[in-house]
Amino acid sequence: MEDDVIQPDLTKLKVKDIIIDAKPRKEKVKAVFANERVIADVSDESRELFNQSRYGTVLESGKLQLSLLEALYLMEKNKLELRDARNKSLDFESLLKKATKLEPTFWIRYCVFKDMRNRGYIIKTALKFGADFRVYDRGIKPGEDHARWIIYPVHEGSTLTWYEFAAKNRVAHSTKKRLMMGIVDDEGDVTYYEIRWMKP
Repeated sequence: MEDDVIQPDLTKLKVKDIIIDAKPRKEKVKAVFANERVIADVSDESRELFNQSRYGTVLESGKLQLSLLEALYLMEKNKLELRDARNKSLDFESLLKKATKLEPTFWIRYCVFKDMRNRGYIIKTALKFGADFRVYDRGIKPGEDHARWIIYPVHEGSTLTWYEFAAKNRVAHSTKKRLMMGIVDDEGDVTYYEIRWMKP
């Protein structure tokens, strides 16, 4: 009876599997590092980065300007190919080194930026509010609604005076946003604390 068992044609299965698994590879966004910013070429991929996830700012030329935080994150996610002004290729480590030279607390800020992006939030700078970042609820894009939180990244070993702490709280209160502190440990893990005004 065993001879009556129909054996599958393995050649066809392999060909079919190859066809099913063959996915078109997405092109990386090509960009140039210049004067503390990153400018991405005009392309379908760069437009998609902005339209889908609100990375960067679209310039009048149609090019996409990314912050160093956004560029580093996209490089880590293998979505960005970066070159310097001399057309020399830059990798994750070399961009991190350049960014840290420009801003000593860059790594602390990057840990918070990366963690929020990995959790599905859109996070943008909040310099006009006097904070590091503004964060939008999941599913909300800048321009559709206001940011929900402002976040201050802090290393777990650093100290804040009560005056500095109160000033941060005042900024959040005056902009009608919630204040969040992102405490970064030596391993780069982030713990968040939300602080609110209370009237006894």
